[in-house]
Amino acid sequence: MESKRELRKLLVMNGVAREWEPILLPALESLETEYREWILGGEGYIPSKDRLLAAFSTLRPEDLRYILFGQDPYPRKESALGYAFIDGRVKRIFSETGLSREVNRATSLRNFIKMSLAAEGLLTCTDLSQQAIAAVPKEELIDSIDELRKNFEANGVLLLNTALLFSTKEESKRHIKAWRSFVERLLQGLVNYRSGLILFGAHARDLRKLKGAEAFEAIELEHPYNVSFVCNSKAWELFGPMHLLRKEKVRTP
Repeated sequence: MESKRELRKLLVMNGVAREWEPILLPALESLETEYREWILGGEGYIPSKDRLLAAFSTLRPEDLRYILFGQDPYPRKESALGYAFIDGRVKRIFSETGLSREVNRATSLRNFIKMSLAAEGLLTCTDLSQQAIAAVPKEELIDSIDELRKNFEANGVLLLNTALLFSTKEESKRHIKAWRSFVERLLQGLVNYRSGLILFGAHARDLRKLKGAEAFEAIELEHPYNVSFVCNSKAWELFGPMHLLRKEKVRTP
């Protein structure tokens, strides 16, 4: 009972929408007791305890269309905001010379932005250079990482990772394994919402083995860390119609 009270406090601390509580509480309770208590202690991991469930604070379950699973959070305190691929260190997406320095340093995000530009027909795979990106007209494009998050969510995409926290590179596999039960219960709680799964990389693909995952249509892609992601036609088909880099975005049908 005490644990459930502490978990409810965690949801409130993260600003989680009330509609998520009956789904998230069982998912959090499924975590191994010692691991759950460590999380509630709030030390030794990123994102911070009050941002651990941030993705559930800005998208409601009834608006859900896809659950995107990356691997684990950015290994930097200023970058890990509680959303997959939303890097808090990025102030601007573009610069006068192409992509901003912060985006260029975040390999997965850099490739995702290039893919989005190519999917919009603003770049070609024969020239993905900084010079080509600098030449792209940007009057109708977003330029902040938070605008990118909002465009994801306007398309009903929940931005999660297979592990919701990071401590050290050596412990990443341990965390991914520890969060499996959470993801399994989360999917079971969302089975009636008719959402799909977007699975980036091998760890995310392994989620298809979880009980209940077979009820979801899954789209598998290589992790955006791989440069091949940029010109993957499957990624273009999925994300192109979302217009994730457009200010005046159009919700996909």
